[in-house]
Amino acid sequence: MKVELVTIGDELLLGFTVDSNSAHLGRVLSTIGVEVERRTTVGDDTGAIIDALREALDRSGAVISTGGLGPTTDDVTRQAVATLFGRRLTPDSAIAERLRAWWVERGLPGELPASNLAQALVPDGAVILENRHGTAPGLWLEDERGRWVAVLPGVPREMRGMLEEELLPLLVARTAAAGNPRTVVRSRTLRTTGIAESVLAGRLHELSRDALAAELAYLPGANGVDLRLTVRDQSAGAADALLERAAALVRAAVGRYVYGEGEADLAAIVLDSYRLRGWRIAVAESCTGGMLGERLTTPAGSSDVFEGGVISYDNRVKTRLLGVGQEMLEIHGAVSESVARQMASGVRERLTTAVGVGITGVAGPGGGSASKPVGTVWIGLDVEGSVIARLFHLVGDRTEIRQRATQAALRMLLDASS
Repeated sequence: MKVELVTIGDELLLGFTVDSNSAHLGRVLSTIGVEVERRTTVGDDTGAIIDALREALDRSGAVISTGGLGPTTDDVTRQAVATLFGRRLTPDSAIAERLRAWWVERGLPGELPASNLAQALVPDGAVILENRHGTAPGLWLEDERGRWVAVLPGVPREMRGMLEEELLPLLVARTAAAGNPRTVVRSRTLRTTGIAESVLAGRLHELSRDALAAELAYLPGANGVDLRLTVRDQSAGAADALLERAAALVRAAVGRYVYGEGEADLAAIVLDSYRLRGWRIAVAESCTGGMLGERLTTPAGSSDVFEGGVISYDNRVKTRLLGVGQEMLEIHGAVSESVARQMASGVRERLTTAVGVGITGVAGPGGGSASKPVGTVWIGLDVEGSVIARLFHLVGDRTEIRQRATQAALRMLLDASS
């Protein structure tokens, strides 16, 4: 089965809200063999919604829309889909009664406003998709040619609940009734860091799609490149076996640069590794301004590994709290190997930990020079008195450079514990 998605809302077009619904729908629908062919986004305009739904129906005959089912004047999806199918909107007494009960249960003053009762209007002949997570019900409308539109709310929590409880069972039943074999789609993501996308492509060049028996997608980001593997088969067991084999081939080709799978967080992996060793970590940060400390304290239970840190943004902090020599700063500058090493050793000694990290660099957009352009970052690592430092030339805007520097420090920490 192939479907199109139509997401509705001015906030999506203006960029104030990220369209997470489409991503979730694509992932979940693929698991039951439903393929999303196209995604369209339109604003809160009745005419635009009707046009988008009509065009999608003409192409695929199956459409899922999200958004525009609320009680405010810009929620016009209900009217648009009724117009498209030539149906009259009629109040549903059961929905209206449920809305009134919801109002009373929450102790809200007065009677339920008329605007809220608009959510009880249902196009003639529509199947109501119950919303157990909010007030606006969903709708399923089908024409005489068997073409259909499923209408879901735009609130992600409500949409996801209704998808799981109402829409997926309908789609599975429809596929089974048509006698079509369901294609199982399985995906797996391997997370890498410390290796460029072009270098990864070179290492994986020999692994053709036929050899992998899987689709391979490169997903670069500030923290590294994710490698997403996707397989399709009519048997879940066969699909999982193909995926396991493909992942093993990729891991063998990429090696140590793969640090985890799925939503794995490098900071959490570092903490687990150091916990096993009984090592504690202290950090000294300049250009990252506390990002490394934030990453290391986000996972639960980090207090048994992470001691604390110093945000040594000004050179006076580097000298007073970390023991960086003034003469060294004058000779080599704050962004230098010697300063990064002293920052790492200084914070380790002062906080009496096994490991210290020092980060100093030029995050931009200003402050760079011919010898130290924006993106120049030195990271020092002191492990029980053994000190190393690495130079990185990072790309991106100020935020991306700081994120990449933080991830590079975590990679160094992981390497030191393995």
